[in-house]
Amino acid sequence: MYGAGDVRVETVDDPTLREPTDAIIRTVRSCVCGSDLHPFRTMPAAQTGSPMGHEAIGIVEETGAEVTTLTPGDLVISSFTYQDNTCVHCREGFHVSCLHGGFFGGQGIGLQAEYVRVPQADGTLVVVPGVDETGNGSEDLLASLLSLSDVYLTGYHAAHMGRVGRGTTVTVVGDGAVGLSAVLASRQLGAERIILMGRHAARTDLGREFGATDVVSERGPEGIDRVRDLTSGEGTHVVIEAVGHLPAHEQAVGAVRPGGTISRVGVPQFAEAPLGGRLFRNSITVTGGTAPVRAYIERALPGVLSGEITPGRVFDRSLPLDQTPEAYAAMDAREALKVMLVP
Repeated sequence: MYGAGDVRVETVDDPTLREPTDAIIRTVRSCVCGSDLHPFRTMPAAQTGSPMGHEAIGIVEETGAEVTTLTPGDLVISSFTYQDNTCVHCREGFHVSCLHGGFFGGQGIGLQAEYVRVPQADGTLVVVPGVDETGNGSEDLLASLLSLSDVYLTGYHAAHMGRVGRGTTVTVVGDGAVGLSAVLASRQLGAERIILMGRHAARTDLGREFGATDVVSERGPEGIDRVRDLTSGEGTHVVIEAVGHLPAHEQAVGAVRPGGTISRVGVPQFAEAPLGGRLFRNSITVTGGTAPVRAYIERALPGVLSGEITPGRVFDRSLPLDQTPEAYAAMDAREALKVMLVP
């Protein structure tokens, strides 16, 4: 990416191993994330392009001398951060803060590519047992495996941090891929009622299939009033904010019930938001943050492999990797929910 609206496909040298803890993977599927649209809309023009992409599944091609859990030929899921999975923060479940880690995309390594060097490969890549690069002939399975690289598990993180469980009521603000993933995760965790706030029919229809019991299309005070009407004036135990803009945060504050939790996973596009007054008076917990996807991949993988959950349904379009600029444009124009890239 060279600036707002300026995404280019370029040929660069193949990556090589730099550290004994590295691996090289050949990408099988990658994609464009909603968070990639933030720089697509605002990035200042630059002379040097930034490698993009932080979600991928691939085949291990080569491993460094200290890599012990991977074998060439393995199909693997890469989390959107790299980490050693052994430092104190990783052991406590906050892999995004790994003492030896970093983020793909924007730090010199983009996963929207044919080949990728993966640092801290043992701690970053998870082998998918018994599945080949065709998904054993299932494109739907590949899509769902790819969703474990970020989007579904970011939704899961929101529900998990919000303490969604049996008997809880949940409002999800945002009908993007993360919001829909949060609906599916909330259903998996036993939510009794899930209100999806969104106004795009194709997306909210999928939200209902994922488990939403109600859809609220109104925004602002009208949307808050509608959630209150649906909950006898109480609000919901958990509100998941999956947008990242201030009006979405304000909707979350208005929809949460006393003693409830606001779980934020939309990358915030604002510097300040109300945290006093109403939140303090009503003992509201504010949580969420960047998802430590690596902490969740193994617990989610069996459900995907068995077909119990199909989070890959958030991908509604596939394009060849050399049409990545078109993928950004389609998502920016809301012509596509989430685009999968095929090398």
